Amino acid sequence: MTYRSDSSSPFSRILGPLRARQCACHSAQCQRLHQRVTEDLSRRHFLGGMAAMLAPFALPSAAMAAATALADDARPLLLTNLRLFDGSGTAAREGVQVLVKGKRIADLLPASATVADARVLDCQGKLLLPGLIDVHWHTMLAAIPQMTAMTADLGYLYLVAAKEAQRTLMRGFTSVRDAGGPAFALKRAIDEGLVDGPRIYPSGAMISQTSGHGDFRLRSDLPRADGAPLSLVENTGVAMIADGEAQVLRRVREQLMLGASQIKMMAGGGVASLYDPLDSTQFTERELRAGVEAASDWNTYVMTHVYTPKGIQRAIHAGVKCIEHGQLADEASVRLMRDQDVWWSLQPFLQDEDSNAYPDAERQASQKQVAEGTVQAYALAQKHGVKTGWGTDILFNPRNTATQGRQLAKLTRFYDPLTLLGQATGVNGELLALSGERNPYPGALGRIAPGAWADLLVADGDPSANLDFLADPDKNLRLIMKDGKVHKNTL
Repeated sequence: MTYRSDSSSPFSRILGPLRARQCACHSAQCQRLHQRVTEDLSRRHFLGGMAAMLAPFALPSAAMAAATALADDARPLLLTNLRLFDGSGTAAREGVQVLVKGKRIADLLPASATVADARVLDCQGKLLLPGLIDVHWHTMLAAIPQMTAMTADLGYLYLVAAKEAQRTLMRGFTSVRDAGGPAFALKRAIDEGLVDGPRIYPSGAMISQTSGHGDFRLRSDLPRADGAPLSLVENTGVAMIADGEAQVLRRVREQLMLGASQIKMMAGGGVASLYDPLDSTQFTERELRAGVEAASDWNTYVMTHVYTPKGIQRAIHAGVKCIEHGQLADEASVRLMRDQDVWWSLQPFLQDEDSNAYPDAERQASQKQVAEGTVQAYALAQKHGVKTGWGTDILFNPRNTATQGRQLAKLTRFYDPLTLLGQATGVNGELLALSGERNPYPGALGRIAPGAWADLLVADGDPSANLDFLADPDKNLRLIMKDGKVHKNTL
């Protein structure tokens, strides 16, 4: 970077008074000034470049043209001639219209009502439902292979994630709870309208102990000396390693400072891990409690990755508010969830065509154990009345992101379709609201009711029969609205 020597240069105007006294080019004051100007120019150059790179994410199509026509009209929008599923899990009903003003649902009106100056959108007798919610989604890590994620430039990672965020929205998912990864910048870009995508409830970096489920280092990276530099995964914000209460407090507080709406801690082993066995219990109760207290001080909560009864019970005793996975839970653990008002966030890990493929026998055996536990977990959750959220946890698997809706639809083997659809809308919306004062989108999500966010879908389908229509969103989702803005319209 070079600077003009003439008096019109910003740099010359700043340094003019200094030159009048003496040559200060190498003074500490001048060096700090030079650094600030350079950083400012670099930041502007970066933002301009990012805007240019994000331009191709626009989707030119007839559906988008129709959506743009609606978006350009600021009048209230009245959706009429529809069957309403309101997110409560009850049957769809007719004889009602939905009025949208700005970003919110203004009212539910009788079918005979008229609204002066409102645009009218005929839904052609189709199903109107709230936008879908996935409460265990990895915004930055779902659509990229693990080796690429660990070796590619961070800018490339963001570009892949931005494209996948757009596809996520076009599958009808208008909100996600990000269960770990550097999603803060993408969330901001979506909120500011730079790219299209779902609302993101970010957890930030996953907090892991050494040798825990978030420790992605290789054996050759060990041991790490005190004061040694952070690993690549830590520097990119995927995970942070913390040992002892003091380190847990620091790492949790860092994620809260960055904007986490909730905190993710690793309390047990996993299937995909190379070095932490599925049966391992991670973090002491004191360490977990330190994270819980830090989150509680910011009026939010901790969710934990854990499978085993021992890990589940330790996490609950430490004050964790949501168990992620937990497919190996026993009766005592599930009763404790219910009695302590703890959420259970379950995923359809069924070792089927949607599962990750592992080459080694050890991880295949762990995967089989979790798949068998999944069937039991859904039964126990319903038997004991535990508040249950639904998510997919697609991770490092670009092929599987397109199955997001199908992975909801196939769970009708455990739930009736209306209850299941209510879980992926209204119930998941309640789980998102658990972030309390750190909720980035205060207001009802997953519901069609006055005052709720205007996240709406119009679909060809009958949720009293099945949810198969969600497996093919390109064909069956006729309207996609988020924040009162129409992103797709083929009605």
